[in-house]
Amino acid sequence: MKKTIAGVDIPDGVVAQAASDLMRSVESELMFHHAQRTFLFGALAGHRDNLTFDAELLYVGALFHNAGLNLKYRNSLHRFEVDGANAAREFLQQYAVADSDIKEVWTAIALHTTPGIPQYMSPLVAMISAGVQMDVRGEHYDEFTAQQRDEIVQAYPRESGFKKKLIEAYARGMEHRPATTYGTVNADVLDRWDPNYRRLNFCGLVLGSDWSN
Repeated sequence: MKKTIAGVDIPDGVVAQAASDLMRSVESELMFHHAQRTFLFGALAGHRDNLTFDAELLYVGALFHNAGLNLKYRNSLHRFEVDGANAAREFLQQYAVADSDIKEVWTAIALHTTPGIPQYMSPLVAMISAGVQMDVRGEHYDEFTAQQRDEIVQAYPRESGFKKKLIEAYARGMEHRPATTYGTVNADVLDRWDPNYRRLNFCGLVLGSDWSN
């Protein structure tokens, strides 16, 4: 029987189930539940805004959006979002998924920490961002009903201390590659986490460039 939470059907096709099994095996329960809530809040935002979307692609994008924080990438020098996007692409290429759909999932994951852009792109890109932002920082919190919020959190709980634990998970996934945080909200994470972190400054980069004037 299909599982429905807050009026949203959880995709249960071959691709969705494989993605769920894979990410459950490599992510902590905290991060896996966060990914599930991201899908649900993203889907609700899409329904609210009358967007047309592929629920299975949204589900895969939500499950993989933080894949780049996993231990596998602790030596990577890419942005963690790019590692996650690449992982999703490699996963989807195993199935009969159109290249255009794979590119859209890649873009949604790659841009989910870049504020001010996703909401003007495709529904999938906008919805991944909306789901993440709602679960992480409560963006548009009151646009979801109390019943929707309660059903989602009951199904996929926010464990005690979730806010601080999430920041720690982000920090530990990026502390070895601090330069990749430039231009995103990730710089805020390391600024709070690492007392030795010094964020790159755009003005400093311009003024310190090799150009003579």
